[in-house]
Amino acid sequence: MHFLFNNVCIDAIVHDVPPHVMSSSDIETELAPVYERLRLPEGRLELMTGIRERRFYDPGTKPGQISQKTVKLALKAAGLELSQCGALLHGSVCRDQMEPATATGVHAWSGLPNDAMVLDISNACLGLLNGAVFIANMIELGQIQAGVVVGTEIGRPLVEATIAKLLNDPGVTRKSIKGDIASLTIGSGSAAIVLCHSDLSKTGNRLLGGACLADTSHHELCAGGVEENTGDNRPLMSTDSEALLHAGVGLAATTWQETKQALGWSNGDVSRVITHQVGKAHRQLLLETLGLPAEIDFPTIEVTGNTGAAALPTAAAMALQQGAIRAGDQVAFLGIGSGLNSMMLGIDWKA
Repeated sequence: MHFLFNNVCIDAIVHDVPPHVMSSSDIETELAPVYERLRLPEGRLELMTGIRERRFYDPGTKPGQISQKTVKLALKAAGLELSQCGALLHGSVCRDQMEPATATGVHAWSGLPNDAMVLDISNACLGLLNGAVFIANMIELGQIQAGVVVGTEIGRPLVEATIAKLLNDPGVTRKSIKGDIASLTIGSGSAAIVLCHSDLSKTGNRLLGGACLADTSHHELCAGGVEENTGDNRPLMSTDSEALLHAGVGLAATTWQETKQALGWSNGDVSRVITHQVGKAHRQLLLETLGLPAEIDFPTIEVTGNTGAAALPTAAAMALQQGAIRAGDQVAFLGIGSGLNSMMLGIDWKA
């Protein structure tokens, strides 16, 4: 699917940094009995993934608590009146509860108008990008003037549950532990994107459009949720990392060709790319396959871990803070999510 926009701008991308740091070395210290029994070398986790550390919120923190703050930060950064915001979407994997939508609590606290569209949107690591396109469509159709998509990933329960599972599993092997490595890369984080009609924009950062593709034959390569037989409410996830890597990059390569066709771009037109932050092997293979130079990427995985749907917009927000996205840049957002789905967007950055 191709999509093009004539009247949509991105006026703010912000993120929230969790207060607690957990290094890959800390995780290996907790897993010392498993490492010793399986004769795994220290430093293996960082060496394989490129992740030195990830960050967590306080135990018991719910996504909506953080998303409330991130939304207000985003709207303040965009300089929009609350009354101008016609949609609030919550797009992270993590939610406060099954029902009602986490977005409802965020909306109640944010002070946004009652005629705003309020809902959760879930699509693994693509939730925030999907939400941005939904809002862009509503702006383009003249239904709303502006909207915000936000999401907060709470990675602590998954990482802690995975550590407990490995420590309590006498049958774990060097082969079986591979299915748990991806779970140990997860971090916490929150991000939000504000989009508005070009007539309201203070930046002129035009969302040009993009493309999305699906290959759902691979939907079982990464699957997770609360395991009823574990006796607690923490989630677990199983990932065939190698198969997911190659299938995901293969889908991304086709999506990139579709995106360039939709936008009339070539690789040489792109001055900055922001990718979904998975790990160093994924980054290297993705950029090589797409024919994009590593120097135009902005990796954050080393210090954030994989923060799910918040990962790509968090990397974009950090790039903006550090001056890595500048006026005149043609920016590509390269999103991939388990399922498999891929969505890529092009932005003409002006401010």
